[in-house]
Amino acid sequence: MLTWQTAAAGAVLLLVVGAVSLRFAGGLWQSRLAPVIRESGVILALYALWQYAGGLSLGHATDAVERGRWIWDTERSWRLPSEAWLQDGVVHNSVFIQICNIYYATMHFGLLIATLIWLFLRHRAAYPRVRMTIVLTTTMCLLVGMIAVAPPRLINVGMVDTAAAHGQSVYTVSAIGADQYCAMPSVHVAWAAIVPIAVITASRSKWRWLILAHFVATVYVVVVTANHYWADGIVAVSLLGLALFLQWAAPRVLGLLSLRRLMTATQRVAASSEPPREFDRDDDVRVR
Repeated sequence: MLTWQTAAAGAVLLLVVGAVSLRFAGGLWQSRLAPVIRESGVILALYALWQYAGGLSLGHATDAVERGRWIWDTERSWRLPSEAWLQDGVVHNSVFIQICNIYYATMHFGLLIATLIWLFLRHRAAYPRVRMTIVLTTTMCLLVGMIAVAPPRLINVGMVDTAAAHGQSVYTVSAIGADQYCAMPSVHVAWAAIVPIAVITASRSKWRWLILAHFVATVYVVVVTANHYWADGIVAVSLLGLALFLQWAAPRVLGLLSLRRLMTATQRVAASSEPPREFDRDDDVRVR
């Protein structure tokens, strides 16, 4: 997993290359490749912000563990399947667990970038909407994530830190690494849900529904590796739903406001253009 410094440096490089290419390059590079590079820089910058914001909650380990235990106990009271039970079924399968660790560390961001590039090149009309969905969802996740919550692997409930056990951990205890106490909500799950929404709504291929496997795999992986609770994914998907609702509602609300302003302006123009009332003879006589 990239640190926020590495991601930020990469974002700056991509944005500069994209801007220079749009200004000075020509042909296919300017029309197709340069915009892709620029947009990749935008998404990488968003990733860097996520990594940096996660580190801001470091130093609250005690409160984070207490919140994690509360989530764990609440899930048990709701009769949700135990994350520990799910992990127990595969934790001794070294190869499978290492694959899960790699999937957790790479696919959530890698497949999101691949989807955005595909949209930009093949379905340009859908790209702005999906990008805005990512920005809104990630921003809301970051705001909620400012409240430190320890993941299952750090609250002593019998779950193994699978990445650490196999030397694949993406986490550090310093500010340059991904934060260990930013479990709620799961940005992994949020992004994994955005990918199938983007693909299924943009594509007309009969195979497009297979992309749902990525979402299912991500939910499974984040839980079986002890990085997230079920609740983390539930909250993340709820925030995604809110982002989609805001995108649906905003133009309608703005449209109504614009229509009201237009009607008000029209009424004012009509009132100011009315000719002065002329009294007839009978009115004049009555006045006298």
